[in-house]
Amino acid sequence: MGTVVLDNITKMYGDTVGIKNLSVEIREEEFFVLVGPSGAGKTTTLKTVAGLLTPTEGRLYIDGKLSNMVKPDERNVSMTFESYALYPHFTVYDNIANPLRSPKFRVDEQTVDSEVRRIAGMLEIGHLLDRKPGELSGGQKQRVSLGRAMVRKPSVFLLDEPLSSCRCESAPQDAGRTE
Repeated sequence: MGTVVLDNITKMYGDTVGIKNLSVEIREEEFFVLVGPSGAGKTTTLKTVAGLLTPTEGRLYIDGKLSNMVKPDERNVSMTFESYALYPHFTVYDNIANPLRSPKFRVDEQTVDSEVRRIAGMLEIGHLLDRKPGELSGGQKQRVSLGRAMVRKPSVFLLDEPLSSCRCESAPQDAGRTE
């Protein structure tokens, strides 16, 4: 895992502030969560770290390297999106394998197969490898998206709304109430 430092990062969209003077240091193997209401800049922050957006001001360091102008494919960063961003015409297997087959990370097919099956087993989706995204539940799509991020072993994982498809049991409204 890597380090991420945001040093007074500001991202403007014209006159609209996306992020204002954000400074934070996320150390090696640290789990860091951004929480806030819709429009607070959580996704903008993640996209800035991923290189999908360029900060208007401030400095971004990934693994000690100034990364403001580093292209997304040159950062050792994986991001999962709230929408999952799966290829609808690919199987689960091919969606997970896709990063390993890219020109940047191309590995032999035996390694691709081994890694895809290892990750799918870890995420308990091995039985879904032949299905397409349209045949999956939201939670299954989310695990495929996670698998695609995990398979290339990045130093930084960025997860946008990682629990949005979780089925959580909520406590009854009157839980803890005494009469």
